[in-house]
Amino acid sequence: MSVIEILKAVLFGIVEGITEWLPISSTGHMILLNEFVTLNVSTDFWEMFLVVIQLGAILAVVILFWNKIFPFRFQKGSVIRKDVFSLWFKILTACIPAAVVGLAFDDVLDALFYNPWCVAVALIVFGVAFIVIENRNQNVSPKIDQLSGITYQAAFLIGVFQLIAAVFPGTSRSGATIVGALMIGVSRTVAAEFTFFLAIPVMFGASLLKIVKFGTDFTAMETAVLLTGMISAFVVSVFVIRFLMSYIKKHDFKVFGWYRILLGAAVLIYFAAVG
Repeated sequence: MSVIEILKAVLFGIVEGITEWLPISSTGHMILLNEFVTLNVSTDFWEMFLVVIQLGAILAVVILFWNKIFPFRFQKGSVIRKDVFSLWFKILTACIPAAVVGLAFDDVLDALFYNPWCVAVALIVFGVAFIVIENRNQNVSPKIDQLSGITYQAAFLIGVFQLIAAVFPGTSRSGATIVGALMIGVSRTVAAEFTFFLAIPVMFGASLLKIVKFGTDFTAMETAVLLTGMISAFVVSVFVIRFLMSYIKKHDFKVFGWYRILLGAAVLIYFAAVG
């Protein structure tokens, strides 16, 4: 078992934990990182690793927001929290567009769009979108400033934006859903929280799909690499989610828009130079 491969997995987990929740595209960063730090694994395992490592990041959301997403209370008897059940039904509604397209066209979409050029364009386009929308919303009060204010129609519209991220790698799942939420008048804090919660079924579903395709016959090395990446992603995600929720209480998302534009340009320049 190579210590070097384990250290690489730690690095990939750190990058995943940072970029999964900041709206800057984990895929774009993973593609760039893989150009300089390559895991010594099969292509099939690498494709599965990129998705399943996200389970570590998801666990951070579950733990940090447990009181908001668990629909039962057991203090002084069992209590069913109808508002939380309603929230989950809205989350599942938002999952429908990406789930339908992902199940039907997962391999086709990867073959067509999972390349540096598409990722770079998606980074830039949604970076511009963040800046434009935040400028538009500068003097506008949000229509929805609580999770309970998200309707089924709003949830579905946010899900349509998540579909864009499912089709075009580099868009950033969190970036696309936050942009969609801001466009329909959701506050930054609520947009971020709904995005976090929406990631739970989406990433569990995507990870299950990848594991089923890959199989469960992992080598000891593959198991160690996958678990290391997931644990690293979990630990880093805890800090990043807390940072983001604190940051957006006083700041907008424009800094992430500019960062995406710069990263997209860097990806284009780099692959044009080496390609």
